[in-house]
Amino acid sequence: MSTSRAEILKAIRRHLPESSPLPPLDGPWIQYPDPRDQFGNVLQMIGGRMVHVPHLEAVANDLQNQALFAQSKKVLCEVEGLTFSPSSAMSLVDVDSVVAAGTMADVDFAILPGEFAVAENAAVWCEGSKVRHRAEYFICEHLALVVPAGKIVNNMFEAYQHLSFLTRGFGAFIAGPSKTADIEQSLVIGAHGPRSHTVYFVDQLSER
Repeated sequence: MSTSRAEILKAIRRHLPESSPLPPLDGPWIQYPDPRDQFGNVLQMIGGRMVHVPHLEAVANDLQNQALFAQSKKVLCEVEGLTFSPSSAMSLVDVDSVVAAGTMADVDFAILPGEFAVAENAAVWCEGSKVRHRAEYFICEHLALVVPAGKIVNNMFEAYQHLSFLTRGFGAFIAGPSKTADIEQSLVIGAHGPRSHTVYFVDQLSER
């Protein structure tokens, strides 16, 4: 006996569009005369901030001049070699002692490593293997990513040439602060994750 479900599926199969060949992947792909400048412009447009500095000491100096950082009560840093002087009201998270990522829900500011950047969309590739808990990239109120200055590509096609999926793991492209425009078509910054986003391009990390 025919059912309504079967009839509907038959009707769908009768009206399937013809198969189309996959598009070629040989480009040409977009290129920029100054990829870092393009990255900065896009990042600013989507609510973030880019800073190009010579070394990690300059990162620390810039952080301590930011009101959002200075007002933070709980700070997490997983960038090797980056040191700064916390204020008397600020405490540093000992990530080695954190067992459950949910206990970091009150982190105000996180400074974490990024692997490389993409000029086309201001995304930074972040690998979970470089931090103790992958939630660190998303659970904080404010996020700063530290990226080697020379590690920037023009577009997502080039970006995927740098990735390998031979082993299981976690990674994410992060572009700007958390945002959504699903509610009444109003753009809300920080709806599901960090409310601010800074990317530091550091010259002396270029060989990392």
